[in-house]
Amino acid sequence: MIVLGLILLVVGLLVGLSLLTTIGGVLIVVGAILWILGSTGRAVGGRKHFF
Repeated sequence: MIVLGLILLVVGLLVGLSLLTTIGGVLIVVGAILWILGSTGRAVGGRKHFF
C-alpha cells in the first residue's frame, strides 16, 4: 500500500493531477499506520500481521 501510494504521488506530481497526489498521500499515511500497528503485534482487521 505504501509503494502504491508513492507511485501515485510521484505520477500525480509529474502529471499535475491533484487527485492522484491526494490519493497517493492518503495511501501512504494509511499504509504507514497499518504497518506500525501490525509491527507492534496488535491485530489489524482480524490479522496478526498486515502485509
